[in-house]
Amino acid sequence: MNISLDGVVKAFGGQRVLDSVNWQACFEHTLALVGPSGGGKSTLMRLLAGLDTPDEGRVLIDGLELPRDENALRAYRCGTGIVFQSFNLFPHLSALENIILPLVHVHGVERVRAREIASSHLERFRLEGQGHKQPALLSGGQRQRVAIARALAHNPKILLLDEPTSALDPEMTSEVLDLIGELRDAGQWIILVTHEMGFARHTADLVAFVDKGGILESAPASEFFASPVKVETRRFLEKILKY
Repeated sequence: MNISLDGVVKAFGGQRVLDSVNWQACFEHTLALVGPSGGGKSTLMRLLAGLDTPDEGRVLIDGLELPRDENALRAYRCGTGIVFQSFNLFPHLSALENIILPLVHVHGVERVRAREIASSHLERFRLEGQGHKQPALLSGGQRQRVAIARALAHNPKILLLDEPTSALDPEMTSEVLDLIGELRDAGQWIILVTHEMGFARHTADLVAFVDKGGILESAPASEFFASPVKVETRRFLEKILKY
C-alpha cells in the first residue's frame, strides 16, 4: 500500500494539529503510527479513514486522492473498517446485532445474509455462544473482538485501529494483539495507532513517529527501533521502553 500526504493541514479551534505534512510511505501489510499523546496520531488516522478531511493539502492512497464531498467519502468509508479504543458498540444491542446493523443499513446487505455473515465472524473470532449477549456482559477483550468482527464483516480493503488495546488489561491486551497479528499474517492491510512498542516492532512493516503536528521519522520496524535518526524519536523510545 502507498500513502502520500501533500501539504496536509488540519486544525481544531485555530490550533494546527497537523501542520503542512508532506510524507510518502509504502508498506506491505501493516503501518504503525506511534508517538506521544497529542502529537497528531489520531487526527492522522481519522484523515486516512475518511472521517475528517484536511483543511489544506491532499491525502492519497494508492495514487487516488481521498474525496472531500460527503457522498464520495461515504463510498470510500465503505472500503474501510474502523475500530476505536472505546469499542463504540451499541450497548442496547447484542453482539450479533452490532455486526448485523451496519451490514444492513450501511452496506445494503439483505438481513438473512447479514445474519449469516455476522454469525460466521463471531465464530471466526472465537465468540461462539456470545452473540446473544449485550456488550456489558462481555469482557473487554470480547468487546474488542466484536468491534473487530464488525469492522471486517464487509471485507474492507483497509482495517484502521486507533489504540485498540488502551482500555484493556494486560491479559486482554495480549488476546487482542494476537488477533491483530493473525489478521496481518492473513494478508489484511492494517493501519494502527499504538503504544504497544513490542507489538509494533514485531508486527509492523513500517513505523511512523508522529509528533508536533508532523511525521518526524518513518522506517521499517527493525530499523526504526534499532537506529532512530531524530532526537525526538530517540527520546520517545528511551522513555517508553525504559521499564
